[in-house]
Amino acid sequence: MGLALIFFNCTKPKQLSITSPDGLIEVVLDQTDKGLGYNLYDGGKDIILNSGISILPDLQVEVLDAEINEVRKTWNPVWGQFSEIEDHYKELEVSLNYEGVPVTLLVRTYNDGVAFRFKADEIPAGAKPSFFIEYGLPDTSNLYSPAGEGQPFGPVALADLGKTQPNGKKQKLKMPLVVAHQESKFLSLLESDLISAPGFDLINFNYDDQRNKLVSKNGFESDERSLTTPWRVILLEDRMGDLLTNTVPLNVAAPNQIENTSWIKPGKTLWDWRVHGLQAKDGFTYGIDNESYFRFIDFASKNGIEYFLIDDAWYTHVEPGEITMSDKLDLDKVAAYAKEKGVSLILYYDRRQGNYGDDALFPYYKSLGVKGIKYGFMGANVPFTRDAIRMSAESNLLIDFHDGPVPFTGVTRTYPNAITREFCHAQQDSRRAFTPKTFIRMALINAIQGPLDMNNGVFDITSVNAGEREKGPKKLNSLRTTVTAEAARTLIVFSGLVCIPDAPEAYAEKQDLFEFIKEMPVGKWDETKILHAKMDGYISTARRHGEEWFIGSVHNEGGTLDITLDFLNDDQEYTITFYEDTEETDSTTNPEAYQVRTATVMKDAVVQAKMVSGGGHCMWIRPESKK
Repeated sequence: MGLALIFFNCTKPKQLSITSPDGLIEVVLDQTDKGLGYNLYDGGKDIILNSGISILPDLQVEVLDAEINEVRKTWNPVWGQFSEIEDHYKELEVSLNYEGVPVTLLVRTYNDGVAFRFKADEIPAGAKPSFFIEYGLPDTSNLYSPAGEGQPFGPVALADLGKTQPNGKKQKLKMPLVVAHQESKFLSLLESDLISAPGFDLINFNYDDQRNKLVSKNGFESDERSLTTPWRVILLEDRMGDLLTNTVPLNVAAPNQIENTSWIKPGKTLWDWRVHGLQAKDGFTYGIDNESYFRFIDFASKNGIEYFLIDDAWYTHVEPGEITMSDKLDLDKVAAYAKEKGVSLILYYDRRQGNYGDDALFPYYKSLGVKGIKYGFMGANVPFTRDAIRMSAESNLLIDFHDGPVPFTGVTRTYPNAITREFCHAQQDSRRAFTPKTFIRMALINAIQGPLDMNNGVFDITSVNAGEREKGPKKLNSLRTTVTAEAARTLIVFSGLVCIPDAPEAYAEKQDLFEFIKEMPVGKWDETKILHAKMDGYISTARRHGEEWFIGSVHNEGGTLDITLDFLNDDQEYTITFYEDTEETDSTTNPEAYQVRTATVMKDAVVQAKMVSGGGHCMWIRPESKK
């Protein structure tokens, strides 16, 4: 680990400049009569111009002095897309005076992004802090935004954002925004480390018609008069896919706050909810009962799947301090059976059914012997989510938020028990947005903010489309995918908890294909690369664990991606297993046709990953000596 510090001092400057370590990205701060502004350049090209930034918008600001330092170090995540991350940046620390209120502005520049944060020891009573920042992008910039459980929207030209939609409303924007810039750059606008900024709400994007600029702000409501804002982050990449592996949001997040993390184990989980009502070939019908859960646990144990998630209906009623168990199953017996088989349980909790009492909820779950909680229907409640992450960590519980949760970007560094979240469309009962195109959009947009719980990996596609499950889809024959695409999706979408939603029999009947998911070491990656990415087109992701590589690709319209294996070691022969669509595969009429084959390859070999429309392609690559 290396650490270098370089200091420069300025006295009452009117203009301040800071560059990235490689000198290509530059942020210039200007103090004018209208307040503090900034400009952002990359390689001498205009990226964002004439944009305001403030924490006390109602007060005049004066720059007092400034200092620059450079830091270079490395750190190791508890789990993630990388086992080691370099944190190399320059930081401009600016002392500001807002009409007698001292405030510090921090500006960090990385080689692939910038970040802004305000700090103040004491804000006067009556002051109305708001972290406000403008983005002076060219009018020709095209934006993409998440849309809750709907298909992410875009491209929308910046100049069209102020226009009223056919429904009479303006387009709502959510974090993270993706910007296709006219200078052939891809940007993402988001925030990080909101968990370390008590009093601040989730970032809010709007289009200012008068200023003709995209703006964002966080409101502040707190009895405390000191404040620290989240980091407002702008990522810059030459390739869209690299936004997914950009580490700036993690680097600016607070370091790990959990002293002993040995209990935090990422992994895969089976899930009962989407299997209820399915009749297996031996005549058994899945439901909320011991026998169903024993089947899940047996399969998980046999295949090295770490977790089994029991969703809603394991209890019937909630009152403060008391949860009434369902008489459909004996949870104690199920828990004992899971423990005997070496499988850990995760239990769902639905806030709509009653409030157990948040202080008591997590210790109660711990008393049940479970390893995690899937928390539903709290939505974008920032104070609750912050407290729930902390309280679940105190009870050694993983936590998975569902139903429109807060995208606490960077939180997996600070509280690595926050294992995943449903900041996407993951509901089979609707299918209103579950298409190959929407998957690619969510994989390239929603996933920038962090791990997603998308519930990919349907293997019995025919059964789902025929409506043979109690829990959807409502519209029959609406799942257009292939079984190889479903396997690939479990790798492409990064998560600390990969939840696969089908019945044990569905995976057992395609055990040769399930091998790809079974062997995949979820969350324990040493290295991640996005090999190909095109909005609405395709995405191909490669992840390394030790000397093994797992590669997953999907294609909306169908086609071939040339995947060059230039990341393999020199003079090493590898065994490669291909999991592929076939000539007969069709995502509508024949989605479960696939083939598995093996070969040997060496570095720089080019694999032609051929996929049908809505199809996929997977590869497992390991040194030839591994059996």
